[in-house]
Amino acid sequence: MASAPQEWTRIIGVDPGLNITGYGVIERCGNDVKLLEAGVIRLPPSRGENLPARLEALFQELRQVMKEFDPQAMCLEEVYSHADYPRTAILMGHARGVICLAARLAGIPVVSFSAKRVKQSVTGNGNASKLQVQRAVQHYFSLNQTPHPPDVADALAAALCYVNAMRFAGNARRAAQR
Repeated sequence: MASAPQEWTRIIGVDPGLNITGYGVIERCGNDVKLLEAGVIRLPPSRGENLPARLEALFQELRQVMKEFDPQAMCLEEVYSHADYPRTAILMGHARGVICLAARLAGIPVVSFSAKRVKQSVTGNGNASKLQVQRAVQHYFSLNQTPHPPDVADALAAALCYVNAMRFAGNARRAAQR
């Protein structure tokens, strides 16, 4: 008996930032994964009280990417907070909130992973450097050079972490059925 054809799942990974937000759109069908597009959203520089305008720009640009590619899932790293830089975590929370709102309004479920889990998933080392993540993503997609800036590689790594989690879940389901 022939099995039903598998459908492609489109996933967008996003690396939130208030200066540069990286994104990567991939498709998965079974064990096949292909890169559709990756890039950055560059926001206007911080000037006084223009945070709301910068967040609006992030929202609008991301909505355009989501409209163009129509992903079925969005993957983000959880906000990392360092005790010496609490303001950074708060600002990143603003960006992440806008990104989650854009996904919600588009009906796209959001999946979050810790930075350690993303790094572990793509490099095998939860403490991997940015360069190691860039090289792992380069290797996975057979790119001629490392994704640049690193925000692009981080976004693609988040999407790949989702793919790997789905593979693991599928393997676990099949093992349980035996």
